[in-house]
Amino acid sequence: MHDIVIRGGTVVDGSGGEPATADVALDGDRIAAVGEGVGAGRREIDADGALVTPGWVDMHTHYDAQATWDPELTPSGWHGVTTVVMGNCGVGFAPAAPDRHEWLVQLMEGVEDIPGAALTAGIRWEWETFEEYLDALDRRRWVMDVGTQVPHGALRAYVMGDRGAANETATEADRDRMRELATSALRAGALGVSTSRTPLHRSRDGELVPGTDADEAEVLALGDALRDAGHGVFQAALHHPEVPDSLPLMRRLAERSGRRVTISLQQTDAAPEVWREVADDLARAEAEGVGLYGQIHGRPVGVLMTWHATIHPFSLSSGWADLAFLSPVERVEALHRPEVRTAILDGEQADMGDFARFLTTGWHKMFPFRGETDYEPPPDASIEAIAAREGRSPAEVAFDVLMEDDGHGVLYFPLFNYSDGNLDMLWELQQHPRTLMGLADGGAHVGSICDGSTPSFMLAFWNRDRVRGPKLPLELLVRRQTRDTAVHYGLADRGLLAPGLRADVNVIDLDRLAIDPPRMAWDLPTGARRFVQGSRGYRFTIAGGEVVREDDGFTGARPGRLLRGPQSA
Repeated sequence: MHDIVIRGGTVVDGSGGEPATADVALDGDRIAAVGEGVGAGRREIDADGALVTPGWVDMHTHYDAQATWDPELTPSGWHGVTTVVMGNCGVGFAPAAPDRHEWLVQLMEGVEDIPGAALTAGIRWEWETFEEYLDALDRRRWVMDVGTQVPHGALRAYVMGDRGAANETATEADRDRMRELATSALRAGALGVSTSRTPLHRSRDGELVPGTDADEAEVLALGDALRDAGHGVFQAALHHPEVPDSLPLMRRLAERSGRRVTISLQQTDAAPEVWREVADDLARAEAEGVGLYGQIHGRPVGVLMTWHATIHPFSLSSGWADLAFLSPVERVEALHRPEVRTAILDGEQADMGDFARFLTTGWHKMFPFRGETDYEPPPDASIEAIAAREGRSPAEVAFDVLMEDDGHGVLYFPLFNYSDGNLDMLWELQQHPRTLMGLADGGAHVGSICDGSTPSFMLAFWNRDRVRGPKLPLELLVRRQTRDTAVHYGLADRGLLAPGLRADVNVIDLDRLAIDPPRMAWDLPTGARRFVQGSRGYRFTIAGGEVVREDDGFTGARPGRLLRGPQSA
């Protein structure tokens, strides 16, 4: 008799094959059988009318600190994710010299918009080396499995001290030491090495992430660590076209190391067609057997704006200054007063640079956000368009939207992947053979996004709800979030519903599947804020053969463990 049998569901197994009605039997933490006549189970789950998939494998998260205090790893834990990979974009908390703790916190706070007070209160520094960090993680259990990578920024500062933090050129001795430590970390269980080469990633003090300007010799030394260890992925946050030399460098790294290299691929308003050139480069790499891949998002890389968020249209107004440090309740009370509204609308605007000005007054790319289909809003729904129709100023319209829901209204600013005013660019890239699903940033940018909900969004929006363009096949959407992302990181034991593989399974009511409206919560350590966005429609999420969520609620089971290196089937 099997431990669990999921009976009669529509199985989309992660291989890309067409859906089929079948039973799935689980024994312990493994899948025992998939098909008909699998036998009885001690627990039987009636999946008639439901979708049965592998658990989602999210390869781009930033739970490096949160994993030390939150066993549920939300928001990912709310969205059917059974494996996460963290340590992306060159930032993390190991290795960490004792005198670098606060500096690493400020770096993460600046780059990934995670409140520094929450990080300082939540992290118990049980490590210095990366190997000790892995040991600290190994002592914990979660609702999902966790893998991590060696962050270039932390590694560089550990080896080079202030020189590394200041982005000075590494010496040969520095490079050799970084290669040695990265190799050791990979052999101890790291799944890869990550870096950032985008000017958008800066510490709280405005300094570039260490390694942003690293020369070719240093970058290739990190690739040599992957080659020395015999496994691992090199993940790079890039920004086109501001760093045009980075893509050829990443190709050389892939050729020299023999390992997979993943770059971020996004559309920017400054160069809205460059993504096509990058996609062509990826296709050439595939044809020539070079392991270069593009990591793409499932929706725009956007910013959510409320009165309590990191940024909103009035963040730079002199009339906002007195409200910025009030409690949420006091802030909303003040905003209801006519004289406060006038002061904010008429206030002098601080000059914080072109990017901040674009975010706060780019009315043509700013939209009221009231539901998940609003991730593809039409141009005539913009604040600019509404203001023109109503004969009001865009600022007045934006203020009133933010005042909806008793001062908890939301504006949406699709920063990247929306230069064309639709998601056709992403529809095309989702079908490119050298792109992978990522960039959801679960656990990060908590004051401005909640894209950890992307796995649920992919099915609900792209297969069912999209109205402004073609949809995507269910089997493609499942494969891209399961087998493709698992195999990319050498996790051959998951992402596919097949006998002998890990018993990570979602049972989903697809008709009911939805993501909740984003809202601000104050539930991080010290009561710090973050956007949260839950889901509805997950009847069961099973990780390692244990039911961790049932009817959209956690059961208390915590079978998740640290993944040390590649996992064989």
